[in-house]
Amino acid sequence: MTGLEFVVDDRGVATIRLNRPEEGNALDLGVAEGLAAAIEAIRQDASVRVVRLSSAGRIFCGGGDVGAMAASPDRGAYLADLAGTVHRSLIALDGLAVPVVAAVQGPAAGAGLGLMLAADIVVASPKSSFVAAYSGVGLSPDCGVSINLPRAIGLRRALRMLVRNERVDARTALEWGLIDDLAEPDELDRAADDVVALLLERPTEAVGQARRLARASYARTFADHLDDEASTISEIGRGGAAAELIARFA
Repeated sequence: MTGLEFVVDDRGVATIRLNRPEEGNALDLGVAEGLAAAIEAIRQDASVRVVRLSSAGRIFCGGGDVGAMAASPDRGAYLADLAGTVHRSLIALDGLAVPVVAAVQGPAAGAGLGLMLAADIVVASPKSSFVAAYSGVGLSPDCGVSINLPRAIGLRRALRMLVRNERVDARTALEWGLIDDLAEPDELDRAADDVVALLLERPTEAVGQARRLARASYARTFADHLDDEASTISEIGRGGAAAELIARFA
């Protein structure tokens, strides 16, 4: 895949790695299409238990490829195509019953912030920073940033980033709840791997469905959500993993 690496290992860990370090891992159509293909492959692969997001180089993701935008003869059509492709991927990822872990080694801007917000657990380096960046190039947010950022850190703080374009450093991001843990640059991969290993020790269905339910909760009524909870816990309760753990606990 152009600008993106994707592999599923024998433990059921699906790794998606942005690999355009010279371009700050910016998202162009090639990367967007690769991301869509990777998430579709995960959706169809029952062996996947955890998704791990990362990137190569110094920058986690600088956002959309501004150079490609500038070179496009029809910028509006290009932006619609790019955003639409990434959005379909993020919608599919959001609905998966599989936890997502992100390792963020450096700056995340624009669409890169949106990609990071799609993760359930974010481990970052002290060298990381976070900025919406859209107003800097005269654009409005995409990639779920305007919905997921207020959910993560609250409306007021989100507006500081979206409207005033404030850059947030790693320590502040941890304090605000934008990220979950900090690890030194040379320990970042191991720290993310430790989180992945912890999730692999947990019952796959229970963890994955908890993740799915929490993310789905924003989009429906309380009653509808409780119906989903009831049907999901009933279905999982019929399985062997739950039977074994319930019997052990009892």
